[in-house]
Amino acid sequence: MSERKRPSSGGSSRKRTSSSSGKRTTSTSGKRPAKAKRYVDTPRVSERRYRRSASLKLGNTAMRLRVFLIVVALLLGTAGVRAFQLQALDQQAFAAEAAAKMQTTRDVAATRGAISDRNGVVLAETEPGMMVFVDPDMIQTNGADKRYEPSQRKLEEAAQAPGAVADILVEHLGGRKTDYLEIFERTNEKTGKYSRYEVVARKVPSHTFTKIQGAMRAGLDGEGKQPLYGVFGESDPIRVYPNRSTGSNVVGFVNAAGVGASGLEYALQEHLSGEDGKATFDRSTYGRIPLGTNIMVPAVDGVDYEVTIDSDLQWMTDQMLAEGVKNSGSATGTAVAMNVHTGEVLALSVLPTFDSSNPGRADSEDLGNRAVTEAFEPGSTQKVLTFAALADAGLVTPDTKVQVPSRIASGGGFVRDAYEHGTINLTARGIMANSSNIGTIQLTRQMDKSDLSEYLASFGLGSRSGIELPGETSGRLPGVDMPDYTRDQISFGQGLSVNAVQMAAAVASVVNGGTYHQPRILKSATDAEGQQIALPEPESRTVISEEASRMVVEMMEAVTMLDEDNRAIPGYRTAGKSGTAQRYDPDCSCYNGFTASYVAVAPAEDPQILVYVVLDQPTNGNLGSRLALPVVNHVLRIALPRYNVLPSTSEAPREALTFE
Repeated sequence: MSERKRPSSGGSSRKRTSSSSGKRTTSTSGKRPAKAKRYVDTPRVSERRYRRSASLKLGNTAMRLRVFLIVVALLLGTAGVRAFQLQALDQQAFAAEAAAKMQTTRDVAATRGAISDRNGVVLAETEPGMMVFVDPDMIQTNGADKRYEPSQRKLEEAAQAPGAVADILVEHLGGRKTDYLEIFERTNEKTGKYSRYEVVARKVPSHTFTKIQGAMRAGLDGEGKQPLYGVFGESDPIRVYPNRSTGSNVVGFVNAAGVGASGLEYALQEHLSGEDGKATFDRSTYGRIPLGTNIMVPAVDGVDYEVTIDSDLQWMTDQMLAEGVKNSGSATGTAVAMNVHTGEVLALSVLPTFDSSNPGRADSEDLGNRAVTEAFEPGSTQKVLTFAALADAGLVTPDTKVQVPSRIASGGGFVRDAYEHGTINLTARGIMANSSNIGTIQLTRQMDKSDLSEYLASFGLGSRSGIELPGETSGRLPGVDMPDYTRDQISFGQGLSVNAVQMAAAVASVVNGGTYHQPRILKSATDAEGQQIALPEPESRTVISEEASRMVVEMMEAVTMLDEDNRAIPGYRTAGKSGTAQRYDPDCSCYNGFTASYVAVAPAEDPQILVYVVLDQPTNGNLGSRLALPVVNHVLRIALPRYNVLPSTSEAPREALTFE
């Protein structure tokens, strides 16, 4: 029997599949094995899919790497291009921008021009002062360099610094310590860090700031071994008024910002203030860079002005007026002293007044200048102008005779004189001396209304005088079409209004020979280089003839001679006229109270100086010849010899006031 061979381990010529393991084997012979039947096995399929998926992920990682490298290359390329642009193309522009961020520009304040009187006495000037400011950030660290870790000693100093600095400021500037500590805690809204600049005081005298600096250097120990940091100062000039209330209504004052708020300080603000300069310099976190940019545009100081006011005469006029206001019980008072041949105002007093150094303590209505801002009905002082017009028109001479009745019809009623009388015979001189309203109306009715209006306008009524003071009122002058009763009223000083300077200039034009001179308050001006600056030429014009002027002065002198003992000034012939007017009250649109006034010139033979005093709402009488005249004479007694006006050498004429 033949033996059966066992197949070798190399396998058979055909593939054999085990049902138990699911594996296939192939023969090692060169024959292609028969195709085996495929069996679906779910786990094996999943394994193959996983392997294919893993192979795919490996491929995506490479792609991502390539994309990443491309992005990095693009970023580096962009940065390189930008660097090239900054360093090669735009380096100057960016360097300039960086430099600009380091630069600080500060204003350099111009020195405000001074105001002095006609004799060089200073009325307003500027003294050195400082604006004190703090660096809260520096105070909190007491100046420590933040680039380095502070030592324990520095930390202790920084903790004490705010309180110590606050104590120094309280001692020299006043105020409360808590307020300063609050300032030291302020932060920048954008950065949230401590502020670097906070103003604590302005207009601090330089000597006071010097003391503050000394205390800061002395520091915590008082010996300078632990100095304090963070308080600085900049120029902040102080306006001072050595004469305080004397001439204050003319000079005015400046506000907290150093800007003129009234008087000449306001009117001349543009010229007095000058032009500020600028300082530009480089500054780092730790202060000014010594060798950095340093550009200075110098300031142009303001113009210095000399006024026509005589401060000594002004002070004495203030005293005389104050006495007159007190004795008369008046609400306000005004006095004008004027050179009749130039229109220069020598004194201009207004009461109540204020202290230019401390205007906040005065009532607001007293901060202006009533001599130009307030209009009033002049009363019988207006008769000087009426008679001047009549005399120049050839309608009146001092000896013109008028039969004056006890009353005269006007409008819907009658006009009477201030004193009761029957029919009396008065010359024009007598009408002026006795201040007869009726006689004045009778003479004025001879003149056409348009002519009267034109004469009064030529004297400056109804328009601003142009004096350099702010807020001047033009007053009120009825036009040529005025009704008849208005002509009657204005002839004796009712129905029209004037300001005190305007009226003084009008009377001056009548008594000086007939030439109107625009009133002046400015005498000269000098720029910062000491060069004279031309001022506008004041207007002058002929308003009446010299003969008419002489006749009016003669009639005014008769006013003095009517009561020589009380009205004359020893050594000088004087010519004057009183005024007592009903006061128009705009609050009730009615007449309420009185305005008492008096105007006088001396010497009568050659008038040089005029004084005009107005007392508003007197309560101890109402006659200008009793209330205002004493003030006028007191001022004239001082002014005449002061300006070297020689006493009169001839007697005053005593001509007829009445006729048979």
